[in-house]
Amino acid sequence: MHVVGVDFTSVPRRAKPITVAHGMADGALLRIERVDEHGDWASFEAWLDQPGSWVGAFDFPFGLPRELVEHLGWPQNWAALVMHCAALPRAQLRETFKAFCDARPVGNKFAHRATDRPAGSSPSMKWVNPPVAYMFHEGTQRLLRAGVTVFGLHDGDPRRIALEGYPGLVARAVTRASYKSDERAKQTPARRAARVQIVQVLENGNHPLGIRLRLAPALRRKLVDDGSADWLDAVLCAVAAAWAAQRPHFGLPRTLDPVEGWTAAAPHGELEIRE
Repeated sequence: MHVVGVDFTSVPRRAKPITVAHGMADGALLRIERVDEHGDWASFEAWLDQPGSWVGAFDFPFGLPRELVEHLGWPQNWAALVMHCAALPRAQLRETFKAFCDARPVGNKFAHRATDRPAGSSPSMKWVNPPVAYMFHEGTQRLLRAGVTVFGLHDGDPRRIALEGYPGLVARAVTRASYKSDERAKQTPARRAARVQIVQVLENGNHPLGIRLRLAPALRRKLVDDGSADWLDAVLCAVAAAWAAQRPHFGLPRTLDPVEGWTAAAPHGELEIRE
């Protein structure tokens, strides 16, 4: 089975492209065949539009907190919500979310999705550090336009299955240590050692998801040496996709909130992940 993992950015450029890991999964074995970089929207969209067969985990939130959406009176159908948000300029989206937060008490500024706590992810309405609201804004509209199936949220091409992924969730199954930074001064030996540990554990499969990674030596060196960990994050998303592809309903809750969605491999009441 062809699996992909996508490390996403809301502002793709040559210095910070969207990174896509491609691999083949055979049960618990995942062979990463290549990693592609898309330095602009045209390149990424051209790949996303291609016919094919894959299961992919994309590193951006697919939904918004239901509390927020209901408060704003926005659509509660996924495709309609995505189209509504896509029609808003980024600045208007930010001001709308900021006004919501400004009206709330300190310590409870952001609304959260049900998946945020088990996934360990930032609120999908957050516009800074990290700006995942912009990633939702840019990413979901492109999934919708490309006609892929957003599993549990939107029926599209049944051969191209998109799941929400979060590389931090997979990395934390190995270590809680920080493993990356976009700032060169913060790309320390300790963070490199954490990347070494993550890659080694993924290769032996001794982690809760149980996926065993196979890498060419040159790719392995890249995953360890890249201090920004963009390629490693794409591979971590591919691991989540490979894990999900083995499970009924891709390991997601049987009933998905069509506003919020769920992160692949995030624990929930129906899911058993070995410790």
